[in-house]
Amino acid sequence: MVTYPTLRIGRDDQRVITVAIDAPPMNLIGPELVRDLVNLLDTLESSPEIRVMVLESADPEYFVPHVDLTKVAEYTAEAAKAGGPEDASLGMLWRKFSEAPVVTIAKLRGRARGAGSELALACDMRFAARENAVLGQPEIGFGAPPGAGGVQHLARLLGRGRAMEVLLGADDFDADVAERYGWINRALPDAELDDFVARLARRIASFPAEAMRAAKEVLNELTLPAVDAVRADAKRFQHYVASDTVKARMTTLFGQGLQTRGDLELDLGDRIGRL
Repeated sequence: MVTYPTLRIGRDDQRVITVAIDAPPMNLIGPELVRDLVNLLDTLESSPEIRVMVLESADPEYFVPHVDLTKVAEYTAEAAKAGGPEDASLGMLWRKFSEAPVVTIAKLRGRARGAGSELALACDMRFAARENAVLGQPEIGFGAPPGAGGVQHLARLLGRGRAMEVLLGADDFDADVAERYGWINRALPDAELDDFVARLARRIASFPAEAMRAAKEVLNELTLPAVDAVRADAKRFQHYVASDTVKARMTTLFGQGLQTRGDLELDLGDRIGRL
């Protein structure tokens, strides 16, 4: 197995791998993490013995809080390496994870916001710790619409009204509400989460791979957004994130501790609402 600077790879048998995001200080999506995820995607696509990937975080407070807002151009350039210039976006990279020939399961502890929530949404299933998982799409609070699949996936999973609440309200949601809305498959007690996901992963991996992959392909055809819609969302985000409105709101939040471990990032949904 290839090594990755920002990912910890574990393997309890040949068919199931665990990938723990480990990008200090708080798992922000930057060029290094995106580079590793692009390389991981290559591994998943070229390793037929791998049937299930479990994606988690090495940081109990943060799954992925959001992108590194100071490095949008840099991580976008890394994302382009998974496709080409027209696919230079996290949305298209996450889409490729949805299409990977393995089953992907997101195991959520801590904050999964913005592109971190969208990475989890790109996985085939999501399970979260009831006591500490927090999900959010705060982009509207910054002044930009989500651009990496959040609008597309949440509209399909939650329905129009709840998707409006999540996206336009830009607030934090705990695991119980996320489960009730359909954002995640289940909220489980933290003490039970690891065993539940491990058992499900091993169970899926034990079944004939061809049948599993065929079923996933059909489900993707039925439920994934069109590629053109993903590209349009990415372009819309890239346009708005460069606006004076977003820059001004980012400056205020950076002055209050954005992208550092502390109260603002822990309670970002609440703090955005006070701007």
